[in-house]
Amino acid sequence: MPLQRYREVYEPADLDLLQRVFDRLCREHGLTPHNSDQREALALKVISAFEKGVTDEAELLQALSP
Repeated sequence: MPLQRYREVYEPADLDLLQRVFDRLCREHGLTPHNSDQREALALKVISAFEKGVTDEAELLQALSP
């Protein structure tokens, strides 16, 4: 995943939040590790939304849910 284009420093709590949101969205979208391209695209969307200021878990889920 090309994370080098992201320059933010994430605190452990931020990483926990991003992981929870990503995991839940993967379940909602039916994505498994076999869907690596789709999972990467979703991860980039989660990080992008977070960097744009959507830092509340519920808001992230609402913004990115199918």
